[in-house]
Amino acid sequence: MGGSGSKSKGYWPFSGSGSGEDSTKDGNEQSLARLRSFQNATPFVFTRRSSLYFDEDGDLAHEFYEETIVTKNGRKKAKLKRIQKNLIPQGIIKLDHPCIHVDFPVVLCEV
Repeated sequence: MGGSGSKSKGYWPFSGSGSGEDSTKDGNEQSLARLRSFQNATPFVFTRRSSLYFDEDGDLAHEFYEETIVTKNGRKKAKLKRIQKNLIPQGIIKLDHPCIHVDFPVVLCEV
């Protein structure tokens, strides 16, 4: 129920092992390359993956159910059975208003 961040390692200026002599090794070149690419990145997200699905009839919804009649002890009872097969994801949708990316390490407001 929360925002999902990227699973890849990103550039964080405060990350490191803490020892001062590590900064002269090859890992420093990698972090500088990440820093250069980070400056060209935009903090805004314009698209996202939709959580909606199309069914066989072309209807669009989060979940689909089918009503089934169950007979137990001579009594008929209606139950809803969730359909999980033959559903097509809606795909990537464009956002109406751009959002700020979850992993963008910038202070927006300082109190």
